Amino acid sequence: MTVPDSLDGAIILSVIDFFLSIVFIWGISLVLYIFPHLNKLGAMDENKLKGGH
Repeated sequence: MTVPDSLDGAIILSVIDFFLSIVFIWGISLVLYIFPHLNKLGAMDENKLKGGH
């Protein structure tokens, strides 16, 4: 699909860019939301770390 080189084409590209930026920002916020939950899954006990082998 080609976008015409006119004002209508510029508006179409702007709308597409706007929605894609929302999708990217949502995706980044989702990854940042998951990090604390991943940290809880990989929690280590301090006593096990001090005990050695």
